[in-house]
Amino acid sequence: MIRETHGVESELVFAGARAGTGPATWGQSAIWDVVRRLGDDAARYNVSGGLRLDPPLPMDRVADIIRALLRRHDSLRTRLADGDDRLQQVVHAEGAVPVHTRECAPADVIDTAYAFYHELQGMAFDAERELPVRVGVVVAEGRVGYLILSLSHTATDGWGLRNLLAECGALCAGGELPEEELLQPLEEAAFQQSDKGRRQDSSARRSWVDKLTRGPESQFPERAGRPAADVFPNAVLNSPALALALDRVASGLAVSPNAVLLAAAAAAAARLGGAPDAVFQVVVNNRFRPGMAGAVNTIAQEGLLHLPGTAGDFAGLVRRTFGAALSAQRHAYYDKLALERDIAQLRATCDHSCFVNDTRGLMPILGYAAPADEPLHRARARTTLTWPVEHAPRRNTTFALDAQDAPGSLELAMTADAAVLPRDDMERFLYGIEDLVVGEAIKLS
Repeated sequence: MIRETHGVESELVFAGARAGTGPATWGQSAIWDVVRRLGDDAARYNVSGGLRLDPPLPMDRVADIIRALLRRHDSLRTRLADGDDRLQQVVHAEGAVPVHTRECAPADVIDTAYAFYHELQGMAFDAERELPVRVGVVVAEGRVGYLILSLSHTATDGWGLRNLLAECGALCAGGELPEEELLQPLEEAAFQQSDKGRRQDSSARRSWVDKLTRGPESQFPERAGRPAADVFPNAVLNSPALALALDRVASGLAVSPNAVLLAAAAAAAARLGGAPDAVFQVVVNNRFRPGMAGAVNTIAQEGLLHLPGTAGDFAGLVRRTFGAALSAQRHAYYDKLALERDIAQLRATCDHSCFVNDTRGLMPILGYAAPADEPLHRARARTTLTWPVEHAPRRNTTFALDAQDAPGSLELAMTADAAVLPRDDMERFLYGIEDLVVGEAIKLS
């Protein structure tokens, strides 16, 4: 039985770190803009994860580990300030981050942590007035049995969170931090202002503009121009079969699972809208420069995937998607505010209001187990579709599709403009993705 207690908030004080002020990075600026527009829905963009501590550790030891991570990664000590000319980042040498505590019996640590994770995930950050980190600890018999780190998306993306949790886990196990030199956000911003950074930006924006002039005017032409719905429904397809089939198809066709997912989404969208091409904004890691691989920062941005001709053989579409995704990845590091000015100057652009974000493996909560290997028809019998929430309308969005981990399964979470994609179409879209991938996996077996 879980013993209910009120959250106890204290502060973890740190000092002796680097400090500085300078322009925000492209990634920080892009996320800042998105989060501000979301208003009350901004907490949905938090980036959170957790670790089971086995054996449990004393709170003093956990506090020392968190301080070491705060000193190592400048982004965790950074506030953003909206200046006259452009957004600024302010890195603090000292300060404090809140620590929230739940107490329970040893047998209840995981259940308590699961509920606690979602509670922390739902708390929005004020990137101007507070540091972008909250710590959650689940305490049993005086020791920390589970550690949760909840971060503002202005501090890191999912890949950065994965890096942070890996370092945290190593320290909790008595190991050492990697010795690699990390590119800190102020240093990244300096590169972006350099001649080489400007060339990178210019090349990426040219690629975007080129694709925006070649895609379809609308991917759902019969419904184009309708006023946005008052609320955007959110549907979640939970599919153990899709989790198994994605990996099997990727292995059989020698491509990435992400390419399989994108191809299935493109084909499913074409069935609904009838457009011959698919155009998606896809989230790209971007950790290609020295010092970025292990960085904890918000570096990921959207690349533009243009996939001509989505009809025909699915295996062939998957292979073409793999190449198109590589092109999108090569041109996903840019100044988004400058790109928006470029787009505003175009006489006409193709529809780029559809978003796909594959977050699998990036935000571990409770060490989700992989799905058990079993026949696909048996796994598919456990597929469920739920409608957990409705969101406020989102600007320039027809749908946003997130692929995310679930216990022994995979979830497709879709938020859409109901004026363009009513609930029935959202359901057909999500089941259509499952149909295509599972069907191809069966064909390859």
